[in-house]
Amino acid sequence: MAYEPPPTQEETLLDYFLALETPEGFRAELIEGEIVVSPAPDGDHEDYLSTLVRQVLRRSRTDMDCSGNKGLKLPRGGQCLKNYGIPDATFAPRELRLFRGAPTWMSCDGVSMVAEVTSSKAHRDRVTKRHCYALAGIPLYLLVDRDEATVTLFSEPAGGDYAETHSVPYGKPLPLPEPFDFDLDTSDFA
Repeated sequence: MAYEPPPTQEETLLDYFLALETPEGFRAELIEGEIVVSPAPDGDHEDYLSTLVRQVLRRSRTDMDCSGNKGLKLPRGGQCLKNYGIPDATFAPRELRLFRGAPTWMSCDGVSMVAEVTSSKAHRDRVTKRHCYALAGIPLYLLVDRDEATVTLFSEPAGGDYAETHSVPYGKPLPLPEPFDFDLDTSDFA
């Protein structure tokens, strides 16, 4: 009988995470070795997100699909265990039909942009998730920062972060590049 080594701590954590059943209205993510369970967002969070999604779907040059709360498998820097994140919004070209038939936790291949609206753990959106999305090679990360009253677009993922950052205060337009190719109106966030 061949010897099988016991599972590593990371493998055990991943197994526990994937088997986790969260209460209705909550979501669980595995980010940098930490299981994060979050309650349903507040109404202002959802209003900001709705404003953003409505503009992208109506004004984007490329016809886009959007999924709210879609589970994404995200790489970790230099380690075998993946991150499992759930952006507030995930955008992909409609012609790819990425969400149709996708498993609960899907690959990031084909995703054009993810978006987050800050909540009680804003540092996670500003830093930790930004690095996860960059490592995954997601071309654009849009952050609506309610505490700072800014909207920031991170682009050109390289080396575990984004090489380009463009931030505007609420009320100023934020240019979104191809495949979107329009100026995001941030006045409704003010």
